[in-house]
Amino acid sequence: MPKVIAMAGKGGVGKTTISALILKYLTEKNMTPVLAVDADSNANLNELLALDVNLTIGQIRKELKGDMPPNMTRDQYMEMKVHQSLVEAKGFDLMAMGQPDGPGCYCAANQHLAMTMDHLADNYKYILVDNEAGMEHLSRMNLRQIDYLIVVSDPSARGILTAKRIAELTGPLAIEVKKKCLIVNRVPEPTGKELMAKINEAVESTGMPLGGLLPASTELVEQEIIGGSYLLLDNQVEMVKKAFAIFDEFFAD
Repeated sequence: MPKVIAMAGKGGVGKTTISALILKYLTEKNMTPVLAVDADSNANLNELLALDVNLTIGQIRKELKGDMPPNMTRDQYMEMKVHQSLVEAKGFDLMAMGQPDGPGCYCAANQHLAMTMDHLADNYKYILVDNEAGMEHLSRMNLRQIDYLIVVSDPSARGILTAKRIAELTGPLAIEVKKKCLIVNRVPEPTGKELMAKINEAVESTGMPLGGLLPASTELVEQEIIGGSYLLLDNQVEMVKKAFAIFDEFFAD
């Protein structure tokens, strides 16, 4: 079975940026193949990887409400379309969930998706899920066990509080988490005492270890502006170096 890496945190804290850096890390360390799942309805992981997405799971769900091709069950159709939605790259495939469910019941479509994910999972060593603030997509994909949960915050009191609440969400969703950590992104240097006090409070009250602090990065901003892939960032960029140091420790078994 593949190991599941799930990202969580409030909007705008840099989950997608860190997801792209994790993908860079996994591919460079030959920890492949990886299935990267962009579960944010405002999907943009593909943009940080300089890849085009032509078909999303949301679009497939809508198609499932119509007539099926002759001699094909809905399960078979879902599996075929999901394979078509995969964007293939060196060492990984990318899947975009797309827009959330609209009016009407999509329970059956989610069931078909869960069954398809079960079949897909055997093809990968890791599944990396870039989530929205909630983690409902994990339930829809039938991912009830997370090997690595990374909760991301920005250097704000609200971001830290949201990270703390998300860390406590896995219980009600009946998701088992084997290992988790908090990463605080875009931290000013030097780090203020008040911010560190908030971080330490969240860590102590949730039992969620601090994975590390990441600085703001002009190199990453410039790479995004020109539409370049984060996979091609120089490993000597300060944020990349610090992110890789965090991953070295966090993903060590």
